[in-house]
Amino acid sequence: MAEKSKILIIGATGYIGKFIVEASSKHGHPTFVLVRETTASDPKKSEVIQNFKNLGVSIIYGDIYNHESLVSAIKQVDVVISAVGTTTIADQVKIIAAIKEVGTIKRFLPSEFASDGDSMKAVEPAASVFREKVKIRRIIESEKIPYTYVVSNGFAGYFLPTVGQLDAKAPPREKVVILGDGNRKAIFVKEEDVATYTIKAVDDPRTLNKILHIIPPANALSFDELVSLWESKIGKTLEKTYILEEQLLKNIQDSPLQQKLLLAICHAVFVNGLTLKIDPSSGVEASEIYPEVKYTTMDEYLNHFV
Repeated sequence: MAEKSKILIIGATGYIGKFIVEASSKHGHPTFVLVRETTASDPKKSEVIQNFKNLGVSIIYGDIYNHESLVSAIKQVDVVISAVGTTTIADQVKIIAAIKEVGTIKRFLPSEFASDGDSMKAVEPAASVFREKVKIRRIIESEKIPYTYVVSNGFAGYFLPTVGQLDAKAPPREKVVILGDGNRKAIFVKEEDVATYTIKAVDDPRTLNKILHIIPPANALSFDELVSLWESKIGKTLEKTYILEEQLLKNIQDSPLQQKLLLAICHAVFVNGLTLKIDPSSGVEASEIYPEVKYTTMDEYLNHFV
C-alpha cells in the first residue's frame, strides 16, 4: 500500500470544508487545516475546530493573506485542498503563489464544488463567480501546478430539504413553485459523498490534471421529476406554479444580493441547463471510477423529510 498523502485543507470550517476534513481523516490521510486565530476564538467555529482535534486533525494557525504562514503550512503536506467561500475565490492566487514557492505539492484542488465554470452559461451575479473560478483554473494551468477540479454540482443540503422552495423551511405539502419549465436535469449530491469522492481523487493518477465530475446517475432529475418523487412519498398531488425565464430574471433583478446569487445559479441550472456529457480528454465521472462508494440517492435523501 502506498503511503497516503498528507493533506492541507484551507477553508476547513466553511460549509463543504467540514465534510472534506472529516472524509480526509476517515480515509486515513494525515490531515492538516489552516485556521485563522480569529476563527478559533469564534464560539461556533471553535466547536468545529474541537471536533477536528477529536478526529486527530492537526491545526495550523495562519491565513492565506499571511504569505509566510501559508508557505509554512504548505511545506508540511503533499496535497492542498481549498474550500474557501465565494468571496475569497479570486484570492486563491495567494495559495497558488505559495504552492509555486514551495515547489513540492503533488496536487492542488481549488475551490470549485459547484457546476463547471468552463461550460456554465449564467447571468449576473453568478456569471462573475464562475468567471473567477475559471480565471483561477487558467492561472493554475499556466503555473504548471498539478491539479484536480472537483465539479460537484448542487449540494443536497441546500436544495432537497425544501424540495427547491428557496424561501421555505420545510418541504411543500400543498403548493410547489418550480423554477423554469421543469424539464432541465439537475444534479444534487449529499455533502458527505462530495467529500468522499474529493478525497478519493487526491492520490488517483486518473484524476491528475482532470476535472472530477460528480454526476451519480440516480441523482440526475428534472425539477418536475423531483416534485413527482416527493408527491409519491407523501401520497399527494401538489398545486404547481412555474416561474419561467422572464419572471425569474425579473426576480433576480429585484432580490437582495445573497438571494440574487442563489436565483442566478438556479437560472443557470433550471433554465440554461447543465452540460452532463463529459469530455474524456479533460474529465472523469466520480461514481463511474469509484463504484465502491455507495452514494445517497435523491430518493433516499428525501425519505428523511416525509
